[in-house]
Amino acid sequence: MITGLDHIAIAVPDLSAAIERFMNDFGLEFKGTEDVPAAKTSTAFFPVPATQIELVHPLNGEGAIAKYLEKRPGGLHHLCFRTDDIDADIERLKAKGYVFLSDAPSKGAHNCKVIFIHPKSCDGVLIELNQPCEDH
Repeated sequence: MITGLDHIAIAVPDLSAAIERFMNDFGLEFKGTEDVPAAKTSTAFFPVPATQIELVHPLNGEGAIAKYLEKRPGGLHHLCFRTDDIDADIERLKAKGYVFLSDAPSKGAHNCKVIFIHPKSCDGVLIELNQPCEDH
């Protein structure tokens, strides 16, 4: 079952500059970076209770974020909903006709299980489902 908004992801062309902006200009607490090789991204998180802002940048200039930034200067990339049972939510949403970008969840930031719903299923918005691991 969906339990909350986990994060709002913003694609950024310069991760260091964006981190500085969110720390210094907006005064948000920076929780560090993490590379997510499976998604070919580098991420940086800024908790804003009860959610987070996630900055995403292409890891080694590859992946979906790199393609996104080739077409745009950056911007809102996706909304992520936290779930306590990702497999049940996938099954429930597929039964309602939602189309996913992969057949099964993969490992995301913080070792979470993640899967994306195709934007065509959600009025043009990319939606991520995220089931946190036990120690996050």
